[in-house]
This record gives sequence, C-alpha cells and structure tokens, in this order.
Amino acid sequence: MDRRTVLRGAGLLGAVTAGGAMLPASPARAAGAPDTISPNSFTLTADYTTGADHVEALLEQAGGASVSEVMDTANHDRTPVDGVVDGQLHGFRFDSGDEDDPDVAPQGITTSRDAVGTAQDGRYDGRQLIAVSFYNSSPEGSRINLIDWDADHANSYRRILLVEPTGTAEEPSFRDVTIHVGGIAWYGDLLYVADTAQGMRVFDMSRILTTDTGGDKEQIGRVGDTFYAHHYRYALPQVGTIATREGAKELVWSTISLDRSSRSLVMTEYRCPDCEDYPNGTTRAVRFPFAPDSTRFPGTVTATEALEVPLHHLNGVASSGGTWWFNQSNSTQRTLHAWSGTGEMASHPWVNWGESISYWPEEDGPDLLWSLREETGDRPVFAVGSEDYGP
Repeated sequence: MDRRTVLRGAGLLGAVTAGGAMLPASPARAAGAPDTISPNSFTLTADYTTGADHVEALLEQAGGASVSEVMDTANHDRTPVDGVVDGQLHGFRFDSGDEDDPDVAPQGITTSRDAVGTAQDGRYDGRQLIAVSFYNSSPEGSRINLIDWDADHANSYRRILLVEPTGTAEEPSFRDVTIHVGGIAWYGDLLYVADTAQGMRVFDMSRILTTDTGGDKEQIGRVGDTFYAHHYRYALPQVGTIATREGAKELVWSTISLDRSSRSLVMTEYRCPDCEDYPNGTTRAVRFPFAPDSTRFPGTVTATEALEVPLHHLNGVASSGGTWWFNQSNSTQRTLHAWSGTGEMASHPWVNWGESISYWPEEDGPDLLWSLREETGDRPVFAVGSEDYGP
C-alpha cells in the first residue's frame, strides 16, 4: 500500500470455470501465530459531543437528507466484476472516474450489515448498502462512496464528502477532513473512521448535510449564506472523536473493522520491518468493547484483547466468532491470514494492493468477507466466503 500519495438477486457472478462451476479458494498454508499480550495498557477516551451544536445548526441552515434520500439521487454506476480471487462470490467496479483517478484512493470498507446486522435483510433506512472510504489529494480531503447493494434498487452509488464542523453555533461552517481514512466501521447510525495518528473520528449517518453544487471546486464550507463542498451534493459532518487516553500506549490506527459477534471494534497497525516513512517494530491488533446495549464506547474504554502479530504491511483486519483475519498486502505481497485463536495462522493467496476487510453475516449463508484493491485502474470491490478463507 502506498500511504503517501440484498445479496440475493443482486445480479453479480462469482469466479467460475469454463463449465460454469464455482472456483474454490486455493488451499491454505500454515504461518506463524500471534502472541497474546496484556490489553490493559490500551485505553481510549470517547467524546460524542464534539461540535454537536454546530452540527445541529448546520442541519438547520444548510438542510439535511436521509440515507434513502441520498441514494434516490445516486448518480454513479457500478458494474459487475469476477475473477478477482479464487472462490469470489460477488464483486463490482466503480465508474471510470473512481477507477482511474490517480488523485483518489479507496481504503476502508463497511456495510449496512455492520450497521444493523441481518435484521430487515440488513437494510439501513430501507437500503442494503456498502460504504467505501476514499482519501483525496486534489483537493485534499476524504469521502465515502455509498453503494446500493440490493435487487430492489439500481446498481448505483453516491459520493459523500467527510467534513469537520467549524465556526460558531450561530454561523457554523465546516472544512475538509484531511486524513487517510484507512478503515471504517458502521454501527447503528455511527460511522467510525480510522485517523492514523489520533485514533478515530465519528460521523453520524442520520446527519447528512445538503450542499450547493455550484461555485468553485475549491470552495468548502460557508460562503455568505450558502454552503459548498467541492461540488459534492452531500456532506457528512464529524460528531465525535476517539483518542488514546493520556498515559496509555499509543497505537497506529491503520485500519478498523466491526465485530458484531462480540460487540466490539478491532484495529491493526501498518508497520514495516525497515521502513523510513512508516512505523517499524512489531505489529499489534487490539479489540475495544462498546458500552452495553449501545453503538457507542463508554467515556473511557480499555481493550479486552491485544495481539502481537508476526506480520508486516497489514492493510485489513476483521473478526467474528473468535476468528481473526489479517490482510497482508502491498505492491508485491498478497496474503490473507486467518487465525482461530489457537495454533498457527492459515495463509491464503489474496490480492496485492488489498485494503480493508468487512465481515458480512448472512442468515441463509454463507457469511462473507468484503474487501477491495486500491491500485489506480484496477479497483474491484469483492466478496468471498468467510469459511473458504478461514483458519
């Protein structure tokens, strides 16, 4: 990775042989095993009130839209893709504007199955959705692509700019969120976004702003009584922050994922053995529990599980039912590792330039792992069976 610069009826095919049979996943090989370490040194503080007055004022003055209203105006098309990896079950590509743009890069992935589970066929506000985060370099900022994944709706998606509230409650404004957005996790209404050096930023999917698509492309925030967002029709304002508690061990928040089975969020670090531009040393993966019966963390939360992982270049992590998955990927490496909590990891051939992972529970099986590639010109989003790529 260059850090610098309803399933049924969806109509997408998996990887098949000439005779029409589904290709199985390639056999796994054994790898090393993570070491369990004390989680007590990893503690976070959570603030869900950041800019609350500003966000409410922005909604009143700029106007708001629900997720279903946003998707009713979806203006980009996705197309099917297959053959990305062995055992692929589903997949799509973005339009050429996202597939080929060197000034943007897809990073994180989450779905409405994270948000609501399998209730109502995994629909949030009546829609079954996949969200992919992008960082932008021109102008610098970040966004999500919100993609319809439902036979009842068009194969389309909409871009939504991530913004941070500024100004005052009387005259609110906003600015770009200039972070790498290496991982995202959608839980209830809340979208958690990895902020590499700081922890996480929190956004509320029920608080989407409507903005003016005119003006100059560089315009962002309030101009007089009009709100602009680089020609985006919608913006999603930040509502909270999750940070390392003072005195606790720091982490590199490279990517995150939701584990609904244990009501927790997992993260891991992108580290190199001998990099100059990125952290060296041992890679850690850590689990943080949500407050009981809540999609929020308590004001202070200590990790319940921590691992030292004998891998570098991790761009994706997922966890469910006691199993961990780690995506080890850059321009040359292409391995998805699975660990049951005991013994060695199983290692499966994967994609290079792979990014985040999201676990998709399915009542009628099989459960899925969604992932994506970031390389310019070849950015498929795809799903495989979690058991096919298990330990």
